[in-house]
Amino acid sequence: MKTRIFLLIGLLLLNYSIAIGNEPGAGNKPVQEGSINVYTSADLYNLTTRWASEYSKINPLIKINIIKAEDNSIAGMLNSGTGIGFVSAASFNAFSQRPVWNMVVGRDVIVPVMNAKNPFADEICKRGITSEELTRIFGSSEKPTWGMLLGNSQNIPLHYYTMDDESVNTGIEHFLKVNQFRSDAIKTSGKQEMIAAIQRDPDALGFCNLVDLVDLTNQRLPEHIKLVPIDKNGNGKIDYMEDIYASLQDFSRGVWIGKYPKALTGTIYSVSSVKPQNESEVAFLKWVLSDGQQFLSTNGYSDLVYNERQTQLEKLNENVIQIAAQKNDENAILKMVLLVVLAFGVTGFLFDWGIRAYRRKQGTSPNVLDSIPVVFNEESLNVPKGIYFDKTHTWAFMEKDGSVKIGIDDFLQHITGPLSRVGLKPAGVKVKKGDPLLTIIQNGKHLTIYSPVTGTITASNKTLINNSSAINTAPYTEGWVYMIEPTNWLWEIQFLTMADQYKTWLKDEFTRLKDFLATALKVNTPEYAHVVLQDGGALKDSVLSDLGPEVWEDFQTKFIDNTR
Repeated sequence: MKTRIFLLIGLLLLNYSIAIGNEPGAGNKPVQEGSINVYTSADLYNLTTRWASEYSKINPLIKINIIKAEDNSIAGMLNSGTGIGFVSAASFNAFSQRPVWNMVVGRDVIVPVMNAKNPFADEICKRGITSEELTRIFGSSEKPTWGMLLGNSQNIPLHYYTMDDESVNTGIEHFLKVNQFRSDAIKTSGKQEMIAAIQRDPDALGFCNLVDLVDLTNQRLPEHIKLVPIDKNGNGKIDYMEDIYASLQDFSRGVWIGKYPKALTGTIYSVSSVKPQNESEVAFLKWVLSDGQQFLSTNGYSDLVYNERQTQLEKLNENVIQIAAQKNDENAILKMVLLVVLAFGVTGFLFDWGIRAYRRKQGTSPNVLDSIPVVFNEESLNVPKGIYFDKTHTWAFMEKDGSVKIGIDDFLQHITGPLSRVGLKPAGVKVKKGDPLLTIIQNGKHLTIYSPVTGTITASNKTLINNSSAINTAPYTEGWVYMIEPTNWLWEIQFLTMADQYKTWLKDEFTRLKDFLATALKVNTPEYAHVVLQDGGALKDSVLSDLGPEVWEDFQTKFIDNTR
């Protein structure tokens, strides 16, 4: 009887797999082909062209026609035919009279700039400028001076430059909470003229889009132009949470993390007259929200954080599901019949197996499945004996040949949750105890981990390249990170601990973790409290997994770095 049931299930599974394999799009991802019309406002033309160029490299059969148009004409073009568009927030306002389908694909950034030779440049870079200080300048009837802005007696005039750019002016109004600009502002005809004027004037101040400043060739600001640091928390200094101005790369990441005022970031939309139905258009938009995000920062924009991308992708995935259902009604019916028959077969088998098991173990109580979410506490940790632990939440173990294997401890992987990627150093690199050793990454959010010992990397765990989750499932075995040839082992192990001492130390780490989360969530995201804590205040497993990049950044500086 059992053999016949297995045979029936096997045949049904074979038929089911054949039915799925015959569906369009099953198996390998089909090569995209066809033609796409993409309309773009002038300010996004370079970005759109870059997206189209990069996408065409991996889909050479796709022809992307880029049409640059005036803001008020894109809506009409979309309504008159097929196609998609990319527009900035200011351009999007032109669609107010014609409702369209839209989704967010990126962020634009507005920045205050000054001349690098400004007499107060060093002071401004140390203390920053608050929105309240700028508002005071805009709201005063007196001629503005740098002394008025900085709160000192300096009487050097401040020359404010402005231009006719709706997106920039709207962002400034929201940031400063004003509805008009100074009448004595120096008006320029456009972006390039304003930048040139600020380059010539050491006493100048102005606002513009970051994309208008970035030299795409070398990723630098124009000569004599400097970003004005924003003192976001108003404490009179640019502290570590606001220090994002060392380079354009640091600035872009700071915007992505949320260290820059949201009022100075605009939205880049993809628009269409209706939800895209064309498979080529849908595939292109999915790419823009995934691999295409990397080209935003290199073109002067800011990419979306992971959760934002997923939210926007859901809009497209709903559409794909509807299209697939329409195209595959017959296959769906076949699958349903097969699944029903399969379900009966499996149910019969499980019932038979259950009766037999019950007869064999009559009188034995069945195990009850635990539906309670996993709690993160001291009992849930694996702390093996025989290896050394460091306060950087790494471990070290000397092999018989004298080389040292190192990795990440179980405590840290329980905090981060499943990792999506690991950044490794190549063999031959020399590291010192306390140096940055590797980067663990989860959907763009990352932590830098420091070395527990000094030496030369002789090998890295290649398994982690394609299977970074090995760190989560087996941090002390398959999830090891490096083999190192130590140079100061006997001295450095004096500062490492073994299992019993380490368990005692971890009790303090749990307290420190709870203190960090209480402070970080209160300051950044109070709505996250339910994600982190169980009823009664117990920590949930993978406590950082659902939290935003700003909390990960705080965890790096306030928790990981403080143990060094």
